[in-house]
Amino acid sequence: MSKTVTIVRNVLEANERRAASLKEYFDGNKILCLNLMSSPGAGKTSLLERTLADLKGEFKMAVIEGDLQTDNDARRVAATGAQAVQVNTEGGCHLDSSMIQDAIAVLDMKDLDILFIENVGNLVCPAEFNLGEDHKVSILSVTEGDDKPEKYPLMFHLSSVMLLNKTDLMPYVDFSLEAASAHAKKLNKDIEIFPVACRTQEGLEPWYDWLRKARAGKR
Repeated sequence: MSKTVTIVRNVLEANERRAASLKEYFDGNKILCLNLMSSPGAGKTSLLERTLADLKGEFKMAVIEGDLQTDNDARRVAATGAQAVQVNTEGGCHLDSSMIQDAIAVLDMKDLDILFIENVGNLVCPAEFNLGEDHKVSILSVTEGDDKPEKYPLMFHLSSVMLLNKTDLMPYVDFSLEAASAHAKKLNKDIEIFPVACRTQEGLEPWYDWLRKARAGKR
């Protein structure tokens, strides 16, 4: 047991050292870096597609896509005109800082305004690994249940933003925006919450305003 604990601690410590170096790089180049986390199918890629298309006239943006297999999401993102690089973890349940270091080496980072990291779909492990980001962003679909923040507290505790996605499906599911928000606020009183529907484009402007404000803070 002692050996297992030591190995885990060493892995996390090494990740933190690389993450600190990445954070220094992003700060030095005035790049806003966001780590997007959710369960599979919550709508991270759809949110990115909409965001990249709507804000491409304002910002130079790039995406690091994390998945177990395939480059499906990277191709979807690239179709918006944004840079995209795929990182396949081959079974790993999260991205780590060494993967981010490798990914930015193949991106054109010059004059980049915003780097989105779409983490592997998982409600546990991604929150435990710092990637040098400025903010963690959680996406929760209304199809998942309003108690997810209560069941998986770390991700929502660490997130600056929670996007409640697929609100256009609210008439068809048993989900309370108020309950989900209350669970998240109990974990993190400062978390900002935006109900959105990427398919119908409802509620996206407050998210965009938050991005503008966060990006302005990097200048």
